[in-house]
Amino acid sequence: MPAYILTGAPGAGKTAVLRLLETLGYPVVEEAATDVIALASALGDEEPWRDPGFIDKVLALQLRRQHAARSAAGSAVTFFDRSPACTLALARYLGFPEPPRLARETSRLLADGGYEGTAFLIRSQGFIQATAARRITLHDALAFEQVHEQAYRDLGFQLIDVPAGPLPGRVELIQQHVSHLQRAGEAGTRIVGPAT
Repeated sequence: MPAYILTGAPGAGKTAVLRLLETLGYPVVEEAATDVIALASALGDEEPWRDPGFIDKVLALQLRRQHAARSAAGSAVTFFDRSPACTLALARYLGFPEPPRLARETSRLLADGGYEGTAFLIRSQGFIQATAARRITLHDALAFEQVHEQAYRDLGFQLIDVPAGPLPGRVELIQQHVSHLQRAGEAGTRIVGPAT
C-alpha cells in the first residue's frame, strides 16, 4: 500500500484535503490527536495535552489506524492525516521527552517501507478557526508548522509544499505529485490509483 502523509500545523486545512481525496475514491486515515483530545474532553479533561501520557495515547491510536488501513487498502494509494512523525513534532513542541515507543516507530517510518519517502506539507491558510480540540493561536500554529517541517526533514522525508489556496487546487497538486511519483516508480511496484 503506497502510504502518503499529509502533515502541517493545526488549522492548515489537512482535514478538508483528506475529505476531498476521500470523495475522489482514495482510502484515507483520520488524524489521531484530535480524536484523543475530543474523547478526553468528553471525559472531563479540558487540556489532555498537558499529560505526558498524551503522546503515548496519540501514538497508540495512530498505530491501530495504520494497521487497519494496511489490512483494508490493499495496493491502493492511501493518504494519512498525520503519522508518528507528527507525534514526534507534537512531543517536541510540548517539551515532552520522546517516549521509547515513539522513538522506535519514528526510526521505522521509512526503514520498513510503511510510508512513502515523500510527504505533503499542508501550509497554513493564514488564519485559525478555533474548535473544541484546536485552541492554538495563528502565531503558535506557524511555530508548530516549523517544528513539523524540521521533524520530517530530520527523519529523511522529502517534503512537498502544498501552499495556501483553494481546496481543489491543493488536492490537484497532491494528485499530480503522486501520479509523477508513480510513473517514476518510487514504490518499486505497480501502484493502484483511487479505490472505485
